[in-house]
Amino acid sequence: MQYSGYIEGGKRSSMAAQNAISGGRSEDSGVDASSEKVLSVMLISDVTVIIVSWNSEALLAKCLESLLAQTVKPTAILLIDNASADSSPAIGESFPQVTVHRMPSNLGFAAANNYGIDQCSTKYVALLNPDAFPEPGWLEALLKAAVSHPEAAAFGSRQICAENPEILDGVGDVYHISGLAWRKGYGATQAQHYLQQSEIFAPCAAAALYRREALILIGKFDEDYFCYMEDVDLGFRLRLAGYSAWYIPDAVVKHVGSAFTGVRSAFSVYHGHRNMVWTFVKNVPGILLSILIPVHLLLNVLMIVMLTLRGQGGIVLKAKKDAFHGMKKMWRKRSEIQRTRVAGALAIFKAMDKSVLLRR
Repeated sequence: MQYSGYIEGGKRSSMAAQNAISGGRSEDSGVDASSEKVLSVMLISDVTVIIVSWNSEALLAKCLESLLAQTVKPTAILLIDNASADSSPAIGESFPQVTVHRMPSNLGFAAANNYGIDQCSTKYVALLNPDAFPEPGWLEALLKAAVSHPEAAAFGSRQICAENPEILDGVGDVYHISGLAWRKGYGATQAQHYLQQSEIFAPCAAAALYRREALILIGKFDEDYFCYMEDVDLGFRLRLAGYSAWYIPDAVVKHVGSAFTGVRSAFSVYHGHRNMVWTFVKNVPGILLSILIPVHLLLNVLMIVMLTLRGQGGIVLKAKKDAFHGMKKMWRKRSEIQRTRVAGALAIFKAMDKSVLLRR
């Protein structure tokens, strides 16, 4: 299939890396200090960090300071500013290591990140929200994981609440058979099982690493989304293309979460519920779509009732109306996605959450 060259290319790169490391390996002690040094040198200058900002002056400097304290320095740091009305661009420009790109208008999270990806030539792209503050070993942990998992194209972080580091903000995105998505572990305490690497459906793009060639292959983010669910859609399409995604617990970030758009705001409800429909329609393989569409329709009805009781009925109804009006375009996208997919329907079904009671 057309994706195989990219997947095998990733394996070849990883094998070359492992061979280079193994040259300094002792038969008795595993990876020694010289091997660790080789790995660190290999990781340097092969990743671009992209930060999309919009009126982010309150938190941006702290984010950049945390990024500059990384044990492995990125090749480049791009700040893509979505026409902020505050001093966000100036804050970015005050850091010599940061290249600021000022957008003429607010392009949204998806399009701004795509613009940033187009400026990159590195093997890896790391996305970081301005309200996320990485621990010093964050980037190094993600890059090491990318070497260890050549079959994967996406790597997620252990996000902890900035206000209470004992509480998780999420350890990767879950995709339910109904089409609902959520961050695994959100609001939970940091139990031992959250400290183990594991395969996830997709990473939260607030703090994630991707193989750039894989993003280019699948067409990057869907700019029609503007924001919300765009990372779930991206992860779904990477999975359809034959890639996996991994949660890396050593890659730790403190995340404020919805710092600029608001928790349960009209903005987040509208985009989240419109894009939820589009993600399901575009990506679920045909045989699964025919089986699961009643479950998806039931979910939408329940969400409308719940949000109406919360006083946001008008917003969610507009979201569903606009989702329907965009269906023709999404169906065209679906045709291309399904025509070129590598993963089978059973593999996708296995990766979905099937719980009756939605869990963290």
